[in-house]
Amino acid sequence: MANISGTIDENQSDEGQHIDAPELRLFVMALFFIFGGITSLNDVIIPKLKDLFTLNYGQAMLVQSAFFAAYFVISIPGAALVKKIGYMRGAVAGLLTMMAGCLLFIPASKSATFSVFLMALFILASGVTIVQVVANPLISLLGPPKTAHSRLTFAQAFNSLGTTIFPYFGSIVILGSLATIDPKTLDAAALAAYRMAETQVVVKAYLGLAIALLIVAGVVWMNRNRLKGEKHEESSFFKSFDLLKQKRFGFGAACIFLYVGAEVAIGSFIVNYLMQSHILGLSEQAAGKHIPLYWGGALVGRFIGSYFLRIFSPGKILASVGTGAIALILISANSTGVVAGYSLLAIGLMNSIMFPTIFSLACEGLGKRAADGSGIICVAIVGGAIIPPLTGVAADMTHSIALALTIPAICYALIAAYGYYARKPAIA
Repeated sequence: MANISGTIDENQSDEGQHIDAPELRLFVMALFFIFGGITSLNDVIIPKLKDLFTLNYGQAMLVQSAFFAAYFVISIPGAALVKKIGYMRGAVAGLLTMMAGCLLFIPASKSATFSVFLMALFILASGVTIVQVVANPLISLLGPPKTAHSRLTFAQAFNSLGTTIFPYFGSIVILGSLATIDPKTLDAAALAAYRMAETQVVVKAYLGLAIALLIVAGVVWMNRNRLKGEKHEESSFFKSFDLLKQKRFGFGAACIFLYVGAEVAIGSFIVNYLMQSHILGLSEQAAGKHIPLYWGGALVGRFIGSYFLRIFSPGKILASVGTGAIALILISANSTGVVAGYSLLAIGLMNSIMFPTIFSLACEGLGKRAADGSGIICVAIVGGAIIPPLTGVAADMTHSIALALTIPAICYALIAAYGYYARKPAIA
């Protein structure tokens, strides 16, 4: 990433504008890897905090609410910031904000208070949001518009690489330290001390991430002036939302909401689902080590999908994988043992091409309003803050995670419908 450079091809039309910067792709792939990995660590933190703070499923899912609420609050301001200071400086701002969020885990541990952990996660996610506002439109510009679906899917594969690697090592570091003490048996003083001691492993993990983020931000800052000629259409905060009047974009934004919510809800329940005696009956750490299979399925699927999206209609492929996700939920919810466990994990394969395909289908033809479109899409990622808690409440009410999976299934049904709706290219 040391020699990032590039210029915007001014001879292209707004619809065909792209950046001639091959080296820049490595930088963007690194961004996808980083924010994907950090986001997936929530799946490891949830069972940790659930045990330490004796939370029910609905309360534990507030981890995802705090994290993904940042997309709702920060996405549009983040898009405005990127348009003002450019992609490279915007990426630096996002990386430094992520670092600040990681450092906030120190006071969160010292206070041993769940709400302070939620605040740290919100700040961390604010940085992730800004980085994602940069990365999505930038990768779309790194080549001809006709291959944008394939290129964004390939970049998302690096996102999946992060989501596959981070949870495995996170399970070893974070879940492996859980003591055998039952927090319910401790008095107030002993409980506070226990929580402070047990959360130290979380602090150490995020301190390591803070150092890595600082290094990456430094490299990007040294290359902040390398990208020349980028243009963004000026628009007000509220004007960005007029894009929702376009049916294709509006429906696509709604599907991003549904997709992120469904994917995050399933990922959040993997540990507790696989620990059930009628599923796999695993220990907490062993179940946590299965999370990479879920995200790894998305990794494999994105590499495969980047090829098939060049051959077949992206909309039809989206409809197919949405239907496949529903089928896997039905199989898992109506079976036990290995079939139930691994069919749930296999949903990751179906998820693989959903985000990049929905994003590129929705944003076809936006031209100079790409940053605005990316900002709105990132706002829609707030689905990760809403659908997981709803699924958690459903699990608490029905005393069944399997029944609660009905909510993600409904989300996938609507996504499949959008794929069919957007099966033909947008008319400019």
